[in-house]
This record gives sequence, C-alpha cells and structure tokens, in this order.
Amino acid sequence: MNQLETMNPVYRRRLLKHRVGISLSFVAMTVGLGFLAWILFTLLIKGAGALSLAVFTETTPAPGSDGGGLMNAIVGSLLMVGASTLISTPIGILAGIYLAEYGEESKMAQITRFITDIMLSAPSIVIGLFIYAIYVAQVKHFSGWAGTFAISLIAVPVVVRTTDNMLKLVPNSLREAAFALGAPRWKVATMIRLRAVKAGVITGVLLAVARIAGETAPLLFTALNNQFFSTNMNAPMANLPVVIYQFAMSPYDNWRNLAWGGALLITIGVLALNILSRTLSRQKTPT
Repeated sequence: MNQLETMNPVYRRRLLKHRVGISLSFVAMTVGLGFLAWILFTLLIKGAGALSLAVFTETTPAPGSDGGGLMNAIVGSLLMVGASTLISTPIGILAGIYLAEYGEESKMAQITRFITDIMLSAPSIVIGLFIYAIYVAQVKHFSGWAGTFAISLIAVPVVVRTTDNMLKLVPNSLREAAFALGAPRWKVATMIRLRAVKAGVITGVLLAVARIAGETAPLLFTALNNQFFSTNMNAPMANLPVVIYQFAMSPYDNWRNLAWGGALLITIGVLALNILSRTLSRQKTPT
C-alpha cells in the first residue's frame, strides 16, 4: 500500500496542499525567469549589434542621418548621476544616523522617517514635476542641475533607509562600551556605529545609484536633452534614458539601433552596481 494512503487524512491533505503550493510557486518562478531571460537575450543580441567605437566617440545624429553615437548622452548621464551621488550620499547618511540615534526620542525623527517612506514609493514623474515647478519654471530653462536635483530626491530616501536599518543592527553592547569609555554621543554614532556597518551603507549608496541611473521621467521635465556635446550643467543636457526614450519611438532605423545600444549600456552598468553591492553586503555585519 502507498505510504501516502496510510497517513493520517489531515496530514495527507496538508501534504497535498504543500506539494501543490510548491509546484505552483516553481511554475511561477519558471515563467518569470523565462520572460526575464527572453528580455535579456533580446537586449543582448540587438544591443551588442549596435555597439561600436562610434557609440563612445560621436554625438547623437540628426534625424535621418547615418552614423553617430551616444557620447554626449553617456557623458551627460555620468555627470548628472555623479553629481547626484555627491549630493545624496552625505545627506542620506547623516539623516540615517539621526534617525537611528535619535529616532526613538524625537518627534521630528518619526516625521522624517514617515516622509522618507512616502518618497520611496512616490512616482518618479511626480518628483520631476516638482523640480520643474520649483526650479525649472523659476530659472526659465532646462538644465543638468535640474536633472541632478530630481534624481537626488530619488536617491536620498534609499540611502536614508539603508543607513537607518544598518545602524540598528549594531549591538547595544558596543554602544554601551563606547559610552563607558567617555565617548560623546556624536562620536559613538559616527566613529563606532557607522564604521561597524560601513559595508552595508556603501551597499545602500550603490543601490541608490543603480536606481537613478535609468530614470527617464524626471529628466524629461528637468534636463530635457541636447543633441550636441556639452558639459555645461546650467544648460539642457543629453542623457541616456531620455535619448533611449526618444530614439526608440523614432521612425529611423539608425536611431532605434542606438537606442538598443544605450539600453544595453545602462543594463550592464546597473548589473555591475548590483553585483558590487551584493559582494559588499556579504561582508560580516554585527548581530
């Protein structure tokens, strides 16, 4: 007689439900991975075919013309993402330290944590419209700085929450030992707690950079685009996400090929940042 038939009826039903649930989960995972592999394979085939030396050495071509590249868009994205990282990292880390160290005692910290959670889930296009209203509309022109401010608002909440959560992992015994030695609270927060979880904080910064690297909607209302090479952050600036968005919908084959190449570059960059963040997060964290 089958072992399943000799089991208790209640246990047998639970075992069947368990197996059905596991099977459905496996099917869902397989379907999801299948679509993901399909997308990545298509991107790799079409994107790799569009990459050449000209992509990195020539600016975006005029409508209907052949050749051209993405040099201005690549440089523009690097400038804006780099400036955004320099702005959002210190703000996010300091805010995270404040929440972790004073969050249980201050009403302001609770409000800050609540607003941070809202910003984490806010649509990026809303942030773009916000910067357009308070900055672009006031100075009367699009600019790289406007794009930097927009994506900085997206990166800051990620760094804040990561820093806050990482600092909470530091055991209280370490803090108490530092206080017993006479260290002031600000030094305990910055020199003891923050140093203990620096790998996790760096991971949060890398994840924030990966998040903003492919944002398109905020840049449409702030940095806009520029067909020519420019490093002037106070003027409209080309960037990969907007160029991909515009070129992908164009009727020109050359533009669409460049859009595939730009999409592959962003994907490789984000993948590299995620791999690096995973590597850092594997370092031992205090428990």
